Amino acid sequence: MTSKNSLPIFRYIESNILYDARKAIEIGACKIINIKLGRVGGFTAACRVYDVCRVHTIPVWCRGLLESGIGRARNIALSTLPGFCFPGDVSASRRYWLEDIIDPEVTVSSQGTIRVPRYPGPVYLPNLERIEKLTVRKELFE
Repeated sequence: MTSKNSLPIFRYIESNILYDARKAIEIGACKIINIKLGRVGGFTAACRVYDVCRVHTIPVWCRGLLESGIGRARNIALSTLPGFCFPGDVSASRRYWLEDIIDPEVTVSSQGTIRVPRYPGPVYLPNLERIEKLTVRKELFE
């Protein structure tokens, strides 16, 4: 969809994600698709939508919700894939949290960028001591 001034309108797809993405592309209802990990059902579902978009050369961008550093790190990883053409709205850990539960915390440069490593593997690791300190209740399921 586009507005009267030809700017793209981002299509939020949430429910039957893969069907919705394919259908929106098929009927020409979008030129860009926004992927939110928390709304599409996680990383695997997001990658499926991404794959559909790549096949149809539909640009995508990653949008966050109010994630802790663990979710934020996944947004950063997703945003580094080819086809993510627009800046995501991933912000620094300090924007929402006094202390995030990952090390290192996500930081944003004065230019508004986040440094992404050039090697595979986890960069942001859970800080188990901080998680333990912040834990209010535990429950064991057997």
